[in-house]
Amino acid sequence: MTGVPAVSEPVPGPATGRSGGPRHVAIIMDGNGRWAKKRLLPRIAGHRAGAEALRRTIRGAGQLGIEVLTLYAFSSENWRRPASEIADLMGLLRHYIRAEIAEIAAAGIRLRIIGDYRRFEPDVVTLIDDAVAKTAGNTGTTLVIALNYGAQDEIVRAVRAIVADGLAPADIDTAAIGARLDTSDLPPLDLLIRTSGERRLSNFLLWQAAYAELLFVDTLWPDFDAATLATAVQDFATRERRYGGL
Repeated sequence: MTGVPAVSEPVPGPATGRSGGPRHVAIIMDGNGRWAKKRLLPRIAGHRAGAEALRRTIRGAGQLGIEVLTLYAFSSENWRRPASEIADLMGLLRHYIRAEIAEIAAAGIRLRIIGDYRRFEPDVVTLIDDAVAKTAGNTGTTLVIALNYGAQDEIVRAVRAIVADGLAPADIDTAAIGARLDTSDLPPLDLLIRTSGERRLSNFLLWQAAYAELLFVDTLWPDFDAATLATAVQDFATRERRYGGL
């Protein structure tokens, strides 16, 4: 990331999405395992149901005029899960990309990845790279998938880039760090949603969430749909965003 130019600090302001709602929405997709457990099903069944929720939510985001939808799909901490579950998740990721990329591309959606996904198996990395390239020229909703992503690691990588670029201490500010984050080319985060009733960020977009509105819903991710997303956007519209002012 050497040679990243300094950029102006993004100034938070009222949402300016195509429909007057939030431009950038992020979701911590939580609850697949609990959804499956309630139904006496294996965890992979919950992940498969979660993939269906993903399809519904992407369509809903486009209908609501959301410019950027960022989804926490695989965290850097998920490697601690049993090897069998990780293998199931990688298999599901392969299947999803192969099955959905044509429809995503046809819908004008631009795919972006944040996180160190190159730790995945080579064939998965190739699938991801090809999917990103296939949609690079699209101008509709930007779909950002966080894969092997951790916000603390992202910030560490940004600091290392600053050191590599040789910035003087006096030149290091929030804009310098922001320009070196994975999300540097995206609009500021407006709304962050977590499903399943948990109320923590779990190392997701810690820097970007500084002035985002947070919404925690009890809905398990496999039950999330366009209507749930629309309700979240309506809740966002009732919030008064002062950014430290009066």
